Amino acid sequence: MSVYFTEDHEWIKVDGDTGTVGISPYAAKQLGDVVYVELPEIGREVGKGDEAAVVESVKAASEVYAPVGGEVTEVNQTLEDAPETVNASADGDGWFLKMKIADASELESLMDEAKYKEYCDGL
Repeated sequence: MSVYFTEDHEWIKVDGDTGTVGISPYAAKQLGDVVYVELPEIGREVGKGDEAAVVESVKAASEVYAPVGGEVTEVNQTLEDAPETVNASADGDGWFLKMKIADASELESLMDEAKYKEYCDGL
């Protein structure tokens, strides 16, 4: 399983043609306490960079963008009742959605973990 990151602090864990999408611990820390998450509808097609979900914290509302294009196949219902899961486990149980990846070559433009850490260190 490979993990990729965007400059907007989304991550995607890839397993075959399925990608699990969330926001990085860095993004969760910047947001502060998450109080609400709006998830997409299952079956929705999203393009790379399209808004896929919305996360609201005590500080701000922020869009979660699709790291790659594809079809939403599952959403993390837990977040509707327990949005704080994003803060507690941003890179684990706090995932937002799963998608069937339309074009795996779009992953090539994303950062791996080492590059993402370097990117964050420079912010």
